[in-house]
Order: sequence, then C-alpha cells, then structure tokens
Amino acid sequence: MDHERVVRDVTVRLPMASTALEACQWTVSALARHTPATISILLQVHDRLRCVAATGAWQVFSTVPPKTGIVGRVYDSAEAATVPDVTADPDYLPVRPDVTAEVCVPVRDRAGRALGVLDLQWSGPVELERWRETAQRLGDRLGARIGALGGPPAESRSEKLLRHAAAMTTAPTEWDLMTAAITAARDVSALSAAVLILAGRRDTRLGAPTGTPGALEARIRAELGDAGPVALGRMIARAHRHGSAYTLGEAGHPPTEDYLPLTRAGARTLVAVPVGPPDGGGALLVADERLLRPDPTTVNLIELLAGQAWTCLDRLRTLARLREQASSDPLTGLRHTGPFGQRIARATPGRTALLAIDVDGFKDVNDTYGHQAGDRLLVGLARALEGALRQGDELYRTGGDEFVAVIEVSRPEEAVRIAERLTEAARRTGRTISVGVALPRPGETPERTLRRADQALYAVKRHGRDGVHLSAA
Repeated sequence: MDHERVVRDVTVRLPMASTALEACQWTVSALARHTPATISILLQVHDRLRCVAATGAWQVFSTVPPKTGIVGRVYDSAEAATVPDVTADPDYLPVRPDVTAEVCVPVRDRAGRALGVLDLQWSGPVELERWRETAQRLGDRLGARIGALGGPPAESRSEKLLRHAAAMTTAPTEWDLMTAAITAARDVSALSAAVLILAGRRDTRLGAPTGTPGALEARIRAELGDAGPVALGRMIARAHRHGSAYTLGEAGHPPTEDYLPLTRAGARTLVAVPVGPPDGGGALLVADERLLRPDPTTVNLIELLAGQAWTCLDRLRTLARLREQASSDPLTGLRHTGPFGQRIARATPGRTALLAIDVDGFKDVNDTYGHQAGDRLLVGLARALEGALRQGDELYRTGGDEFVAVIEVSRPEEAVRIAERLTEAARRTGRTISVGVALPRPGETPERTLRRADQALYAVKRHGRDGVHLSAA
C-alpha cells in the first residue's frame, strides 16, 4: 500500500470543497477506494458527535454523546487511538459483528483544537500503525479545511427540534416542561420571545415563565397579564378556530385587535400556533422586536414543537392525577394511610398533635340503612370536619369510619380546643364522634404516638362517646 498516494488522492479535492459536509464526504469517498475499512467522520454539532459522512455498514451511529465510545474518547483527548482487538476495549461501540480492529484519529484545526474524529474499522489483517499515521495526516488536513470554511456545520433546525423534544419528554415537572418548550420555541424559530397561554378549568392563564426571560418576553408577559383571562381566551380561540398564523414582515399593516397587547409590548413579528385540544389546550406565541418574515417551514416546526409540548404536558398531568388517586381515599377524597405515614414521620415533639377520630354508632347506620347510607354519612362528615380545621391542618381517612387529623399547636390545650371544634361540627351533621388527642414525646416513634391517641379515643368510648380525651404527656 502506497500511503503517500493515499494522502494525495484523498486530499487533492479538499481545497475545492465549499462546505464542511462536502469536504467530509469527499474524504470518505476517496479513502474508501484504498481500503475495505468501514469509514466514518463525526463532527461536534452542539452537544453531540454527529456522523456527517460514512461508508456502507450494517449500522452507523448517527450521534454519539461526548466521551462515549472510542470516538468520544479520541475527541475528548484529541489523541489518536489504535485498537488491535476491539473486543478487549471496553469503549468499543459495535458497528458490525466481524470488526476486529479500529483506528480513530482526531480531526483538528490548525490551532490543534479537535473538531471531530475520523474513524476506520477493519475485519481483516491490516497494518494499524501505518494506517494510524496516514489517518492522522488526513484528519489534520481535513480539519484545516473545515476550519477555513468556518468550522463544523451548524445544527439544523430539525436537529434542534429533536434535541428539544428529548428534553421535554424527560421534564419532571410542568415548570421544567414550560421552560423547555419556551426555550425550544426561541431556538428553533430564531425569534427572541415565546410564551404559552393555557386554558385552565377556572380561567385562562400564562404558562410558567422561563428562568431568564429576555426584555421583550418580560414585557409581553406583563401586557398579557394586564390584558386578563378574557383577552387570553380570545387569543387561544383564534389559534384553534383559524389554525396557525404568522406575520409577513411588512411595515404599515396594523395587527388584529386580539394581538394589540403584543404590539404594545414591542412585538413586530409573531408566530401563533394552537396547543392541544380546543376545549382545554392553549396557544404558543413566538415573537420578536425585529420586523421579520417567518417562512412556512418555521411555522411547521413550531407546530410540531407545540404538539410535543402538549403530549408531554398531558402525560405529566395524567401522572399527577394517578399519584393523587393512589394517595387519596376514593370515597371522601381525603388522603389515606400512605401519605399519612409520611406526614406523622415528620411530627415535631411537643408541637404536632395527632387527633384520632371515630364515628359513634357507624356500624348501626350500615346495618340499619345499608352501606350507601353509611358512605353518604362519611362523605358529609369528612366535609364538616375539614371545614372545622384551620388552614394547614390535615385530615386523613385511615379506616372504615376512622380518621386522623394532624395539626401543629403551641400547647396541648390548643389541640383539645380544635378537637372540640370537630365534635361540634359533627353534631351539626346529626352525628357524634369520639376524639383522642396525643402529642409526640421526645424520642417517641410516630406509631407509638398514634397508639396513645387511639387509647385516648377508647377512653372517650368507655365514658359514653361524643367527647375529647387528651393522652397524658
């Protein structure tokens, strides 16, 4: 193999390449005429190594996270790697089952900065060291040409959309999702501001702001906030009734009345797309102070983004409902034993009071009038007890006719007064309850505190029911 000829043949056309992609594709095509190796060139594009040229193979990794695989190791270190046995290298990314050896070299610019890698993989005998030297010469010449052309190719808008879609899919909360969606809208559209308007059960509202909104976005949020829910609702209705819309970038044409709050904020360019269903979704508004002309492709990408954002938002809301259902009593809507155990585990000795509550004569109601009547009694009583508690007090249903209230007090007498308020509220429903009160002692387990509250409850039962008893401190 005449390696000097390889270098000449591969690099002869590089000066004529007008783009980095063209230079990479010519390099791979010319090099493939001299070796049966599987060849690929990966360049740094945003936060990934992206394959921009390759010869045919069973599988080509389109993107590789930094520091992943031999290619990531070479890019990160800017040092070539010669791997005579890929099965012995823990970083090897399998492309074909018959590959035995690999040479990977950094593609560096004239300053020595790694722009990407040139990777060759063989399935037969090969002079690895000689090929490493040749590949490095090719990598350096390719890197110099890419640098002269302005560096690796910029991330395309579709690639940006894909990256942002992945971020939205993994967003753990609605706030994180809103931030990811708004950031994505700005990035994909190249406009400076984006806001989400969502239709709620009670009124229409602005979606959560991003962590660092720009000046225009802050003004838009202020104007939309002053405009009120009715004006926001008209924007949503317009988007869902007529579909996506965008400005033409022409001066001298007044906006429709629905968009006046945006122009007051200084917006001169707007893309508006519907989000989710008409009866419960919203609208995504992307704007800029500059007078621009968004193209239809930009609008299409924003529509795709809005669809992905709604899918992720709907998933988060569904998960929240399932978690709430899992932690709530389906009859009364009160939280039950799972969250109750977590709450009393945080009880503060001398300050957190546990009120064990039992409905007097509940079995007689079930036996006489049936379980449906018993259920109605429990629901009505739960609402009455909730109404008698203070803001921040918590009521749990822990059994059939058993409840526990967890309250924060400064003195035991305060807990007794609240327990007496509960008994009064129960009497107003036509029923009575027995309440046992206990405050955690230092070093006492929550279970033991609850047991003392139950014992105080049974003391009330023994003395005629319909009353309150405080466990000894």
